[in-house]
Amino acid sequence: NNEKSVPQLLIRDLKFEKSSLAKLMFSPDQENHPSKAPVKYGELIVLGYNGSLPNGDRGRRKSRFALFKRPKANGVKPSTVHIACTPQAAKAISNKDQHSISYTLSRAQTVVVEYTHDSNTDMFQIGRSTESPIDFVVTDTVPGSQSNSDTQSVQSTISRFACRIICERNPPFTARIYAAGFDSSKNIFLGEKAAKWKTSDGQMDGLTTNGVLVMHPRNGFTEDSKPGVWREISVCGNVFSLRETRSAQQRGKMVENETNQLQDGSLIDLCGATLLWRTAEGLSRTPTVKHLEALRQEINAARPQCPVGFNTLAFPSMKRKDVVDEKQPWVYLNCGHVHGYHNWGNKEERDGKDRECPMCRSVGPYVPLWLGCEAGFYVDAGPPTHAFSPCGHVCSEKTTAYWSQIPLPHGTHTFHAACPFCAHQLAGEQGYIRLIFQGPLD
Repeated sequence: NNEKSVPQLLIRDLKFEKSSLAKLMFSPDQENHPSKAPVKYGELIVLGYNGSLPNGDRGRRKSRFALFKRPKANGVKPSTVHIACTPQAAKAISNKDQHSISYTLSRAQTVVVEYTHDSNTDMFQIGRSTESPIDFVVTDTVPGSQSNSDTQSVQSTISRFACRIICERNPPFTARIYAAGFDSSKNIFLGEKAAKWKTSDGQMDGLTTNGVLVMHPRNGFTEDSKPGVWREISVCGNVFSLRETRSAQQRGKMVENETNQLQDGSLIDLCGATLLWRTAEGLSRTPTVKHLEALRQEINAARPQCPVGFNTLAFPSMKRKDVVDEKQPWVYLNCGHVHGYHNWGNKEERDGKDRECPMCRSVGPYVPLWLGCEAGFYVDAGPPTHAFSPCGHVCSEKTTAYWSQIPLPHGTHTFHAACPFCAHQLAGEQGYIRLIFQGPLD
């Protein structure tokens, strides 16, 4: 009834909002036929990147990769097993038009398992190689690196054809992970040195050099999540306890009651990069970039002030997430007091890194604060009240609490908690701190 009193501008804006939302949700050719929106199985998000790669996302090399139902199924399943007595015979069996896995047992014997087309599944391959069979190209993550030039000099430990994910084309669209991917000649080749064995039912199985590790969180990926146990996944998708070190010859014990089925929040470690798997359903409950932007504006609208300079602080826009801005909030990591940048309290005798907080005199690192922009890492939609230490990435309390408990594989046999936004190892008692903002004095 009150429609007349609503300004025309507002009604126009609402209409505009609706149509632009439709554009956001569907690409142009789906706009008129929403039912044609492709089925999304889920997304893989690489830990250590805050929304995009340092030099920008390009083609198959990006910080997150969405898996959609393919126009035509490309999955494969094992079929015939051949035992070949010479490498030449093995080569002859593994024909270029058919997928196969070759297990070299000795110079005198190779077992070749042929794979046949599976019309019920889609296959996606992940690895360091840029060859065409790889759908998602992943390079080693260097903690806190701002550009790819930092990463190129490192000798990569990620396999060229690291792993493959097989998704069911029919509901509930189950996704399963397997170690190793098929190369350009549709072959997976496990050499003499790779750990391999015959299973109780006469099939072959094996592990890749540095292994593919998976951790499924307990209670899903929610604010109640708890870390699960890291396991190793074999070439045939069986689950094992970890080897003594990443590339040890001896495999771990088979874990009978666990599967290679990915669930929302499963972590996949490729020895050099860790990926987070989010299901389409899980992502629909996750805050969007729009929501994070609204939280940023809300914090800035409260006009937090520097208790020393009394200048107003503001988180820079998500696009400017690497350049320190003059209004940028800074924090003392030992106490959580938020300030603007100032030179006060610099202690000459300490190597310049530790500063004394003017509010409470506690001494510790003093770092700029950055918003965590990768929404897929958030376990809830809470306000950005806490920061990881020592990097200063800000997100919700439950998100900092969750990631600070996750032991992420590091090197060949150690684990440590790290910030999901930059991969820096966490420091301090908890690995994060509650932020104490000072409101405006007026």
